[in-house]
Amino acid sequence: MVLRAPDAERLMLEGPAGGLEALIETPRIEGREGAPVAAFAVVCHPHPLHGGTLDNKVVYTLARACEHFGTPAIRFNFRGVGRSEGVYDEGRGETEDALAAIAYGRRRWPGAALWLGGFSFGGVVAVRAAAQARPTCVVAIAPGVTRIDASGVAPPACPWLIVQGEADDVVPADTVLDWARSLSPVPEIKLLAGAGHFFHGRINELRGALLEFLETIP
Repeated sequence: MVLRAPDAERLMLEGPAGGLEALIETPRIEGREGAPVAAFAVVCHPHPLHGGTLDNKVVYTLARACEHFGTPAIRFNFRGVGRSEGVYDEGRGETEDALAAIAYGRRRWPGAALWLGGFSFGGVVAVRAAAQARPTCVVAIAPGVTRIDASGVAPPACPWLIVQGEADDVVPADTVLDWARSLSPVPEIKLLAGAGHFFHGRINELRGALLEFLETIP
């Protein structure tokens, strides 16, 4: 399979608090032009009040890992970020934003499976949205369980992965692991020794962990 640079499309999606700024990347695979889309991904970014945007490097890495398998990826800015309308809503409205992006993907690619993921704040939003969205898989990278309420959240009823830096200086690894292990089913957990919250110098390892997991998804 030969992947070419994806087609990139910037647009405004309809969200519950107004327009949502989005970037959609559609892989181009030599010999498979025009083939039906089997799955699409929605990727959620870090905390809106702490510089999180759809252009975050970890969000980019997750989106590109999905695209490696021919899966189009939707990255979007939560309400109040970039050109997205509305104001920060402590995770409640942001979960609705994610569901709006998912609804757009399902209209665009009817019948395609959903791969849902996010980083930090966005990782918890993805887990929160999964109960209603019914994804085929979920990826939560360094989920920000100390930044957004994750108590009482039903765990995804599908294969899901947590990638966590052991030396996370924003969301302590022990807190994330205690939370993850309290859930049923328990997610697959990949702990990267010595890695911080933003995976500085460890992006290639992060990408490898994502590819290894996503390769198992039908």
